[in-house]
Amino acid sequence: MDSTRIPTSETDLIPLARQMGQALARAGLLVATAESCTGGLVGHLITEIPGSSGWFLGCAGVYSNAAKERLLGVQHATLLAHGAVSAEVAQQMAQGALSLYGADVAVAITGIAGPGGGTAEKPSGLVHLHLSATDGSQRAERVVWTLDRRGNKLLSAQLALQMLWEFGVRS
Repeated sequence: MDSTRIPTSETDLIPLARQMGQALARAGLLVATAESCTGGLVGHLITEIPGSSGWFLGCAGVYSNAAKERLLGVQHATLLAHGAVSAEVAQQMAQGALSLYGADVAVAITGIAGPGGGTAEKPSGLVHLHLSATDGSQRAERVVWTLDRRGNKLLSAQLALQMLWEFGVRS
């Protein structure tokens, strides 16, 4: 699997999604996603895999702060203190997805896909990802992509799938 190659389309990520699904299925793990800047792209890629209903529970597409709060239990105080694009919000999104879906592992993505919307502190392309699992495992990633909106979303989805695959392989 070449996860270092920059994907140019969703099709480029299907092999990684398939390998991730096989690893999770072998480990007997159920997965969920919580997605903001990717708008459900990871969930879409997962459901392109035949048989994914055996291990994929669902995707919470939570673009607004209100949806993050209502659906995933992200704390309003966290949003005020750190902003929607933060490691703290990504962690609460992942934990909320675990709870919402009753999953074994969840990955969350929040970021600024671009091209606009960035600031000096939080530039366009900034993405926070967080993986949480019921066994207590946690993994956080902070990246700043430099492609266009579509490219940034594809790279974010690729990293989320990679994180899930690595978790499934070691479980």
